[in-house]
Amino acid sequence: MLATLGKRLLTVIPTLIGVIIVTFLLTRVLPGDPAVYFAGPAATPDSIAEIRKGLGLDKPLPEQFVRYVGDLAHGNFGNSLSTGRPVATEIASRLPASAELTLLGLFVSLVIAVPLGILAAVKQGSWIDHTCRVVATAGVSLPVFFTGLLLVYAFYYQLGWAPAPLGRLDAFASAPPQINGFYLIDSLVTGNFEVFRSALSQLILPVATLAIFSLAPIARMTRASMLAVLASEFVRTARASGLDTRTVIITYAFRNAMLPVVTTLGMVFSFLLGANVLVEKVFAWPGIGSYAVEALLQSDFAPVQGFVLTMAVLYVVLNLVIDILYGVIDPRVRLEG
Repeated sequence: MLATLGKRLLTVIPTLIGVIIVTFLLTRVLPGDPAVYFAGPAATPDSIAEIRKGLGLDKPLPEQFVRYVGDLAHGNFGNSLSTGRPVATEIASRLPASAELTLLGLFVSLVIAVPLGILAAVKQGSWIDHTCRVVATAGVSLPVFFTGLLLVYAFYYQLGWAPAPLGRLDAFASAPPQINGFYLIDSLVTGNFEVFRSALSQLILPVATLAIFSLAPIARMTRASMLAVLASEFVRTARASGLDTRTVIITYAFRNAMLPVVTTLGMVFSFLLGANVLVEKVFAWPGIGSYAVEALLQSDFAPVQGFVLTMAVLYVVLNLVIDILYGVIDPRVRLEG
């Protein structure tokens, strides 16, 4: 297993190098000049040139790239021009908000999608199967930002059941003492149940938005994988041996159907990290997605580059976790590795 992980890590290095190069070049060819933006509309050419020199944008691209890579090697993502703070500090403070939202949305979708996919495969052609198809079709058809706006309109504006979509806490609650940055966990550990209630109520609509978005592919893959396994010979042999239906479905069929589901789960998690950008803007969520969008609109290069590199590292970690899960679920994967 360690040898397999070592090989995976070696293949990651070229990917990260490519991400660094592409990110650097893309931020330099995007329209807009950060020096002009921060100099203001009344700036003179001399003041703009002075700002550009201070930012190092007057240097040739190769020299800028060497300086950028040198800063990355020392863990320096640069400073945000709009906030004046180090990008690494901003990302570290905002990442828990995005992670809490994404992980909870993925958890809710798993709790619903996996049992729904299993039941749809076991009871093929029933109303459960038709419900699974309708849910899957609706999930992949609705854009994530439209789903969020629809939920806000229905449950906040029309019914008044949900709080205003204004961030992680309502206006009357204060952030709990930071332990890991997840407000639900931090408030429970410190015994602040009022903050826990506030954080949970603010999470309901954005989590539901992400869950609806991610539920469809997981349910479809679970159903398709279970149908393929249920038609296999070893499942028929298990049934013929007199094993009860629950044991056959959960112990034999579902475990052998998990590999495609885990693969889909990794892809869905990657999609959720991207969808977070839109969901955070809809719900005024102070995560790294909204931070990157605001920086992009202001032609602030450093936060955009830091955001892309953070996402790349998260994808790498995610793929390594999936490789480990493969070996846990099916020992043959370890032998082949």
